[in-house]
Amino acid sequence: MSSIKVILPIVLILLAGAGYFYFSQQDENPQQQNLLTKVNQGAFLVHVTATGELKAKRSEEIKGPQGMRAAQIYQTNITDLIPEGTLVKEGDYVASLDKTELETKMKDAMTEVEKTMTQLAQAEIDTAIEMRGIRDQLINLKFAKQEKLLQVEQNKYEAQSVIQQAEIDLQRTERDYNQLVSKMELTKEKSDAKISEIDASLRQVQVRMDRLKKLAGEFSIKAPKDGMLIYARSWNGKVGPGSQISSWNPIVAELPDLTDMISKSYVNEVDVSKVKKGQEVKIKVDAFPDKEYTGQVIQIANIGEQLRNYDSKVFEVVVQVNEMDSILRPAMTTGNEILVNTYEDALSIPLEGLFSDSLSYVFLNDNGTTVRKEVVSGPTNSDEVIIAHGLKANDEVLLIEPENSDDLKFIPLDEKIKEEIKQKLAEDLKAREAAMEERKNQMKDEKISSGSKGGGGFVIFN
Repeated sequence: MSSIKVILPIVLILLAGAGYFYFSQQDENPQQQNLLTKVNQGAFLVHVTATGELKAKRSEEIKGPQGMRAAQIYQTNITDLIPEGTLVKEGDYVASLDKTELETKMKDAMTEVEKTMTQLAQAEIDTAIEMRGIRDQLINLKFAKQEKLLQVEQNKYEAQSVIQQAEIDLQRTERDYNQLVSKMELTKEKSDAKISEIDASLRQVQVRMDRLKKLAGEFSIKAPKDGMLIYARSWNGKVGPGSQISSWNPIVAELPDLTDMISKSYVNEVDVSKVKKGQEVKIKVDAFPDKEYTGQVIQIANIGEQLRNYDSKVFEVVVQVNEMDSILRPAMTTGNEILVNTYEDALSIPLEGLFSDSLSYVFLNDNGTTVRKEVVSGPTNSDEVIIAHGLKANDEVLLIEPENSDDLKFIPLDEKIKEEIKQKLAEDLKAREAAMEERKNQMKDEKISSGSKGGGGFVIFN
């Protein structure tokens, strides 16, 4: 009886320990399973993603008057502009500009025309009066000369001194007459020159007035051809009613060619080195999430920009949209997935499953036992990493580091094999870069005649 009393507490303790172990294992297994993932085998895609904006590859710019700068009008406001998206025919009304400064200049020019015409009339009157006075003096001297000649005739029988005095008076009168003739000629030349100068000034003012009148007609802007009107863009946003345009960049709107579209996006300075001309792009339009288009990188900016509201510098990347679709419109937002590389039949795991200090390793589930296994990692994408050596398909690895990681068994790789794998990865990367460079060199340079080169408020990449 006493032995039973001794054994019973021991049995109860063992049963309690077994129960605790069983239930604790039941609690941990689901969590442990949720932290495990299998090594995936298949195609591994490396992408660079960016948010872009649709634009027409070619567009006709609708500009304000080209003669504003010559008229010393350096900026003006758009007082009226037809709604964006309007279908217009060649010659249709598009917009009108504020004529306040132009009308002021026209009034000033008209005042100058009237003033110059008055000066011209006054100069002609002054010339006529002066010439008339000289002609009257010539007539008087002509009569005086005849009188002096008659006196010489009458005094030819007089004393020699009287004859000489009469001849001197005649010579003086002839000299005064000849001097007055010369004065009349010089006065006429002077008056003609003055009138010609005023007349030239009048012509200049009239030419300026005619130019201003013609410019006034151009302040009502017409469509240069048929198309759908899209508002132009500047660094200050869309150009619209009330916007200011300058004589250096008088673009009011555009008529895009909707049959050939591009997507302009910006890629940050970290990812832009991966992007090359000729790479394929998968394009999704936010407005039509069920539709998907294909594209190709055709331009990459050589110089980065510091855009408003972004800390890092970004590079403009232009993607050609391969398909033509009537539903596509400029300014629609796109999600661009640029395919950088494709690795066929690769082994990969989530990025969370790869750990590193002085070397790379994973926490491998080896028949229910967790071990720390060294691996050689390869390229990564936004979610996963290639495991070039150290794992096989369907192996299970942990996504978080176990608490007892330092106590786990460590399985290293053979150094020679590891170096060989790394060498193969480097050679493969070099070959891929050479192929991409060759493809880039085979592509023709694309010319994009989009008038709106200012920033369009793009949302940038992931």
